[in-house]
Amino acid sequence: MHTRIGPIQRPRLLLALALAPLLTGCFASAGGESGEATGESGSRLRVALAFPPAENLSPYGADATILSRLGVTEGLTSLDANGSAAPALARSWQREGDRSWLFTLREATFQDGTEVTPARVAAALTHATEAKPAPAALSGVTLTAEPAGGDRIRIRTNSSDSVLPLRLAGPALAVLSPKAYEEKGRVDPVGTATGPFELTKATGSTAATLDRFDDYWGGLAQAAGIDARFIADGTARANALRTGQVDLAEAIPVAQAATLDPATRRETATTRTTSLQLNTRTGPFKDPKVRAAAREAVDTSALAKGVYEDHADAGTGIYGPAVTWAASKREQPAGRARVVKPAGTTITLATYDNRPELPEAAQVLKQQLEQAGFKVELEIREYSRIESDALAGKFDAFVVARNTLVDTGDPVAVLASDYTCDGGYNLALLCDKDVDRAVAKAEGAADTSARQSAAMAAEAEILGTDAVVPLVHQRVVTGVGTSVKGVLLDPYERTLVGPGTRR
Repeated sequence: MHTRIGPIQRPRLLLALALAPLLTGCFASAGGESGEATGESGSRLRVALAFPPAENLSPYGADATILSRLGVTEGLTSLDANGSAAPALARSWQREGDRSWLFTLREATFQDGTEVTPARVAAALTHATEAKPAPAALSGVTLTAEPAGGDRIRIRTNSSDSVLPLRLAGPALAVLSPKAYEEKGRVDPVGTATGPFELTKATGSTAATLDRFDDYWGGLAQAAGIDARFIADGTARANALRTGQVDLAEAIPVAQAATLDPATRRETATTRTTSLQLNTRTGPFKDPKVRAAAREAVDTSALAKGVYEDHADAGTGIYGPAVTWAASKREQPAGRARVVKPAGTTITLATYDNRPELPEAAQVLKQQLEQAGFKVELEIREYSRIESDALAGKFDAFVVARNTLVDTGDPVAVLASDYTCDGGYNLALLCDKDVDRAVAKAEGAADTSARQSAAMAAEAEILGTDAVVPLVHQRVVTGVGTSVKGVLLDPYERTLVGPGTRR
C-alpha cells in the first residue's frame, strides 16, 4: 500500500485532517520489505479468510473489507499507519470551503481497461450514495460529486464535513468502473476495480480467484495472483496454515495460536472491540433496568483472561487502548437505570462462529447471566446466515466483534452507524434523543482535540443507556508462512495483501 503524502496535501492533513488516533501499532510487513514490485512473474498466494461473502461481494456492506484486504478495490484515499488520510486514486486534494472539496486524480486504469476519469469516479460515488442501506462511511453526511475540469473532481457535502478525506478511505466507497453498475440492483466487482489484484472468479461463499492486474498504477504486484478460500472454522484455518495448504491465514483463534510455529505468528493490536449488544426496541431489554442488570452481571476480566487467553484487554468502552487518546478523554456514563433482579427473565443470546472466540465468549456470558437470574437460550450461526436477523432485532442480545475505525478512520463514524436512530449497523436498535444529539455534536466538531472530546462525551451517553456492554478489546493473530514476505498487518484490518506481498 502506498502512503506517500503529496506536497499539496501534507500541510492540510496535519492541520485539519489528522482526526483519527495514533495507534499503538503500525502497518507491518512480515518480511520487513518495502513492497516495491520487481516485475518478476512470481508465485500465486494462497490465502484463508475468515468471513465468507455475505452480500455477493457487494462493496457496500461487510464484504467491502474482503475486497480491500485482497487488494482488489481502492478509493480516492487510504489510511496511513497513523490513521490519517493518504493518497490513493486521488493524488492530492484541497478544501474549497465548509462544504466543498477538490480532488485531483492520478492517472489510473480500471481492470476492464477503461480509464479512471472524473466523470466515472463521480458516477461511482453517486452509486454509493444511493445504496440501501447507505454505506457506514456516509453516516451523517450526504455528498454529491461532479467533474471539475481536467483531472479534478469536486465533492460537496450537505453540511460542513472536515473529515471527508477520511470517509473516502472507507472500503465501501471503493471506485469501480461503469460496467460494475450495469445490472440493476447489483454491484459487480469482478474485473471492474483498480487495485493490484483483479477478481476474476467468485465461487459462492467458498473461494475466489484473483489475478495480478498488470496495469496497476502503483506498479506490478510481485505475486502472480491470489487463490482465496473462505474458511469460517478457525481451527481449520490454523490447520491449513500448519500443513502448508495456505500461505496466509487471518484471524487465528487464540486457542490455536500456541500450536503454530512462533515464526508464523503475527499479533497486531487493533481497534476492534467485542461487545454485547442489547435489543432496546423489543423484548426484555426494552426496559433499561433489565439492561442494567445484564451489564452488572458481566465480568469482562474473566473473558479477557479465560476466553482470549490474554490476547485481549478487558472492555473499558467503545474505543479500546489502541485508540491512544481515548483513555485520557473518557467520561463516566451518567443517568444509568437502577438495576433490577431478572427473576427468571428468558432471553435469546446470539453470535457467530467465524471468530472462534465469540461462541466461547457467549457460553461464558450465558453462565454469568444465568448466575444473575436470567434464563438464556443460545444461538450460534455463521455470520452470513445471522447478520440480517441480528439487524432486524430477532435476538434479545448479540455478541459482535466490531472494528471501531474500519469504516472511515474517524472515531465518530462508528457511533453514528451503530448507535443513532438512523444508523445502518444499529444492532442494539437504539434510538435515544440524547445520544443522537451528542453524536451530532461530535460530527460537527472540526478541531482534532474537540472532535475526540465530543466523541468521548457521546460514548458516555451511549454507555449510559446500557444498550452496549463492551467486553474486550482485541489483538488479532495472523498466520504467515515462513516464505511469505510483505504482508500488510493493519490495525484497521482493511489490508492484508498488497503489491509487495509474495512468497
